[in-house]
Amino acid sequence: MRVFVAGATGVIGRRLLPLLISQGHEVIGLARSNSAAVEVEMLGAVVAEADALDAGALSRVVKDAAPDAVVHLLTAIPARINPRRMSRDFAQTNRLRTEGTRNLLYAAEQAGAKCIITEGLACIYEPSTWVPATEGAPLWRNPPHQFAPVLAALRSLEQRTRQADGLVLRLGQLYGHGTSYGRHGSFVRQVQAGKMPIIGSGDGTFSFTHVADAASAIAVALHSQVRGALNVVDDEPARVREWLPILAEVLAAPPPKHVPVALARLTAGAWGVALMTRLRGADNVLARRVLDWAPRYTSWRQGFAAELIHAAHP
Repeated sequence: MRVFVAGATGVIGRRLLPLLISQGHEVIGLARSNSAAVEVEMLGAVVAEADALDAGALSRVVKDAAPDAVVHLLTAIPARINPRRMSRDFAQTNRLRTEGTRNLLYAAEQAGAKCIITEGLACIYEPSTWVPATEGAPLWRNPPHQFAPVLAALRSLEQRTRQADGLVLRLGQLYGHGTSYGRHGSFVRQVQAGKMPIIGSGDGTFSFTHVADAASAIAVALHSQVRGALNVVDDEPARVREWLPILAEVLAAPPPKHVPVALARLTAGAWGVALMTRLRGADNVLARRVLDWAPRYTSWRQGFAAELIHAAHP
């Protein structure tokens, strides 16, 4: 199968390209810069040079690639996110999820690609209950204003993917090499410095996804007829008050402090507080069943230990 990957040098793309090549696929990776092109070549894929926001250039390179499948992993997320400025920090990613998705899926249609897979997020569900959300659960109706543009862009991405008869993989909080939860990531550094507290009761429920598990789910989905949306997360959604102290312990960091919601809102804003106190976890039962996929790291407990145990002793 010829697979065109947009976002080939992102944290998932770096795992996905070698995996697909090892499985015998012909892989074409989109690169916007010379440095990205070099990286795509080093990963073993063919380079397609274009900016995803340039519709004409993107259409030309996708047509030349003549792919059977197109995978959309385009983001531009900064290494460290300020929750009070999330709409600013995600502005380019929001464009890639709206304009970039429109351009890429139009190019895929014109090139005759039969399989479309896009990257969504699993942290989008209405936090009305603590029961992990299945794919049919309602999305967040009135999110904090800093998250509203992000959610709007994700809704647009999902709508266009459905119109293209594609599949959205709703990923959890990504961890592993190159992420903020990676050994040198910004979140890990804050935990090591004792600067990541438990806010309020710490009821925010996180579903985690290791980057390798995200890549393996995409590889499996290429051979599936499943369409719509699937939660690609591990088996153990966990509240902040549970996983954050364990992460600190793995890192040999100070135990997280407890901060009242009112005080946290001054520094983290409404979105930062909602993330740590209201977020709803996701259920992966459907992805396991219809894709015949299972995460290598069934729990963040295993994944954190495997990724970070040496980060405590650099």
